[in-house]
Amino acid sequence: MQVSVYILVQVEKGEPWQVATELSRIEGVKTAHTVTGQYDVIVFAEIDTLETLKDVVKQVHQVKGVQHTQTAVCIP
Repeated sequence: MQVSVYILVQVEKGEPWQVATELSRIEGVKTAHTVTGQYDVIVFAEIDTLETLKDVVKQVHQVKGVQHTQTAVCIP
């Protein structure tokens, strides 16, 4: 069963466009949008299992400029 998730990302000052570009390259990520508000980038991803989610979030945190994330799993 495919799992859809939103990952809300806070980044270092002046970095959101670069971070969004890098995040969009992660396997499973469908979109990465720079936004206004509390978070700087919103990522939408579709992954195969919840176990894969851990790997995706780990890759997000490895992107230079990422400071904090909040993950929301979509409930079908």
